[in-house]
Amino acid sequence: MKKIVECVPNFSEGIDLSIIDKITDEIKKIPDVVLLDVDPGKDTNRTVVTFAGSPECVEEAAFQAIKKAGELIDMSKHSGAHPRMGATDVCPFVPVAGVTMQDCIEITKHLGKRVAEELGIPVYLYEESAITEERKSLAYIREGEYEALAEKLKTAKYKPDFGEPIFNKKSGATAIGAREFLIAYNVNLNTRDVKIARKIANRIREKGRTVKDIKTGKREIIPGALKKVRAVGWYIEEYNMAQISINLLNYKTTPLYRVFEEAEKFATEFGVRITGSELVGLIPLEAILDVGKHYLIKQGASTGVSEEEIVRIAVQSLGLNEISKFEMEHKIIEYRFRKKGKLVSMDLCEFVNELASDSPAPGGGSISALNGALSAGLSSMVGNLTYNKKAYNEVKEEMIKVSEDAQKLKDFFLEAIDKDTEAFNMIMEAFFLPKKSDEEKEIRNKKIQEGTKNATLIPFSVLEKSEEIAKLALDVAKKGNKNSLSDSGVAGLAASAASEGALYNVMINLQSIDDKEFKSKLTKKAMEINKKVQQIVNKIKEILNSELNID
Repeated sequence: MKKIVECVPNFSEGIDLSIIDKITDEIKKIPDVVLLDVDPGKDTNRTVVTFAGSPECVEEAAFQAIKKAGELIDMSKHSGAHPRMGATDVCPFVPVAGVTMQDCIEITKHLGKRVAEELGIPVYLYEESAITEERKSLAYIREGEYEALAEKLKTAKYKPDFGEPIFNKKSGATAIGAREFLIAYNVNLNTRDVKIARKIANRIREKGRTVKDIKTGKREIIPGALKKVRAVGWYIEEYNMAQISINLLNYKTTPLYRVFEEAEKFATEFGVRITGSELVGLIPLEAILDVGKHYLIKQGASTGVSEEEIVRIAVQSLGLNEISKFEMEHKIIEYRFRKKGKLVSMDLCEFVNELASDSPAPGGGSISALNGALSAGLSSMVGNLTYNKKAYNEVKEEMIKVSEDAQKLKDFFLEAIDKDTEAFNMIMEAFFLPKKSDEEKEIRNKKIQEGTKNATLIPFSVLEKSEEIAKLALDVAKKGNKNSLSDSGVAGLAASAASEGALYNVMINLQSIDDKEFKSKLTKKAMEINKKVQQIVNKIKEILNSELNID
């Protein structure tokens, strides 16, 4: 899984957009970082910038942005409606994919130390990075804002976590922290009555509502239904409807579907209906998949379907297309980094024509990966055709797992189709390097060897995964819907072709590698894996031959 961290720094400038452009230009310079959104506000004189990428690159982009903001923004001349204490007021890091909260905490500590030491800006750690419980609260750290900072720094209570307690007149101070992904989400109502929207919001939000006891006159707080949820009701003139505007602070504590369903429940109590909803900004893939799987399970359907289908179910179930089209490639944060390979983006005829051309790639390696994808797809299909059939109740849960595992493997093999061809092309590029001098020859040979090793490891990974798809094919052949037995058999044959084809590609590449230890180890492993795969496939053939009366 690709490691993705999101960063959402808030800069104390929302009027002079040329300053913001210069700050975001620093972010754009860093490789493996995507600038996702820039949201300036004139009244608040503040801009929220969102970018994401690999942990190391995001940290570097954040530092360069903080540095540039410190150079261009003078806090002694700043005013705005939003609370603030620094040129870069806050800089939160959010785990998105392949990273943990602890990973983000480590980023904040490393960055905080660097900002303090190299830029002379006092740094406070907040949210999950906070050293003390009270400093988790940004409001606590920012109390009195920039204007109170000089005096606060003189007290032990407000000693910065990094840097000397010395007032930086121009840049102020910066709060750096790690937090969960915040999902901004609006639920649409078939009414313009903002009072009803507020009532629903008060009942779902964690803070709850205050009610007055008629007899005693005392006020008491009744907590809301959902943890980690903030909500208000408002009227949107542009849409001519009331909405419940929600900030979901932790979708792992309260999934998005729970927010929707609780709002739906209270809407019914107040005589209104939810007509749809909208996402403001981006959403992590995991959060939207949770929604899709939830509704598939409620429908009694299998969750072992493609990722695209799960997302489609989620979008349809929440009515995310009501106000504007939900474009998954834009709205799902991981998809902003996903680039479909040239080969898998082709239609079937284009792919086969490209294969049949005089170009050496795509070749056998890509086709071995394709066979792996086909095998996984067939096993998933048989699992789904077995699920919910009364005659197969005993293996229902097992078939769900088979289908889900097969979908993941299918995605792996599809990605490998292009990876194999890309690796071959890298070797070809190395062969075209200059070789006039001894130094050039040495560099060229080193690049060829590195490229060939990489080109060997890709089909080897296909070979390894072929054992997994062979096992899935055997499972569906043994326990799956008998009406799909031939499909199980073909899944086994495709797994066999994937394995043996990958073996051929491993072995032919090993012939060009000088590293004897590498060759010896990989040869032994590759032969062992392929032997296991063929043994599994032979068991599938025995089942097919017996059931279909093939001599």
